[in-house]
Amino acid sequence: MSYSNFYIKNKDHFVLFVELKDKIVFDSELSKNNIPYHIDDNQSNLENSIRYFFLDENQTLVDKIVIDNGIIASTGSIRIRDYNDQKKVVKLYGSIAVIIAVTIVFMILFLD
Repeated sequence: MSYSNFYIKNKDHFVLFVELKDKIVFDSELSKNNIPYHIDDNQSNLENSIRYFFLDENQTLVDKIVIDNGIIASTGSIRIRDYNDQKKVVKLYGSIAVIIAVTIVFMILFLD
């Protein structure tokens, strides 16, 4: 199933934002279930999410795919973040801060 079904935007539709990391799994499941969709190629990727358009009649199928596969998705008005990814970033920053602090202490103690 191709993602260039532009006609969807001219019918009763809903919009779903899917995290970039889940795109391959999501597209694969949509193809398996023969669900037509349109991807907005002209959006900015500042949010690391992709905007999908679906027909209203397919909402229950899309919801089932999202839930069954643990895909991080949100609507336009309610943005959902993947907090597990944010935890990884915080751990990385914490590790860097500890390394810098240990290096400074080492330099003060042993290089005087």
